Amino acid sequence: MRIFDIHTHPIYHMTGKSPAEERRLIAHFRAHGITRANMLGDVSRYGFHPTEDQIREINTDSIQLAARHPDFYTFFCYLNPTLGERAVMREVERCAAAGARGIKLEKANCAADPCMRHVAKAARTFGLVVLQHSWSMDTHDGGSGVQSDPEHTALFARRNPEVNIIMAHLIGCGYRGVLAVKDLPNVWVDTSGGYPEAQIIEYTVEHLGAERVLFGSDLPIRECSVKIGAITGAAISKSARQSILYDNTARLLGVG
Repeated sequence: MRIFDIHTHPIYHMTGKSPAEERRLIAHFRAHGITRANMLGDVSRYGFHPTEDQIREINTDSIQLAARHPDFYTFFCYLNPTLGERAVMREVERCAAAGARGIKLEKANCAADPCMRHVAKAARTFGLVVLQHSWSMDTHDGGSGVQSDPEHTALFARRNPEVNIIMAHLIGCGYRGVLAVKDLPNVWVDTSGGYPEAQIIEYTVEHLGAERVLFGSDLPIRECSVKIGAITGAAISKSARQSILYDNTARLLGVG
């Protein structure tokens, strides 16, 4: 059984940058059957409103780590859309040239905000997936960032049907999130965020189809063994399980 983890932060709060830490984390992934992992960047290093230079620094770390382990890591370009179109396009162009497979958005703004048009333009121009941090505000206060409810992410998807979008944090979005994107074929959900919840995987497969569900751990914020267990322990078919754990992500990102 192969596993492709769509949602990881190998460098987090500056931890993970040393060669020893790199080797230790990859060994940890492999010990759990994870053969490929996608990096989303050290998104908490400078808070939720990083400057253009800070964004560049975070993405450079991802570029360099992916270059050192090209057969293991892919990466997404982390952005702050509020910096404007010029900054967004310039950074995405740089990251795409280095091999980025997508765009990562955190909590600088809401997915329904006008500045998201810059993200959509960049995604269309460079053929990238957009992963939007999403969480139901029924269960979370959002902290100091700007939270995107599932409905906000769904609105972004409706406005941009030609852009492939990942609504991150299935557990945080919950049943409400599944229903919000059910009729949007350009939206996938990843399984990261929160503790396992009984029946949520089965419900998601029933309403979206297994082909629109992507395995994500959110390591090191969450432990990958717990997140893997939520998939392997779900009452779904073997083929659905393999689709979620590896095949869907590989297909979406164009990785063998």
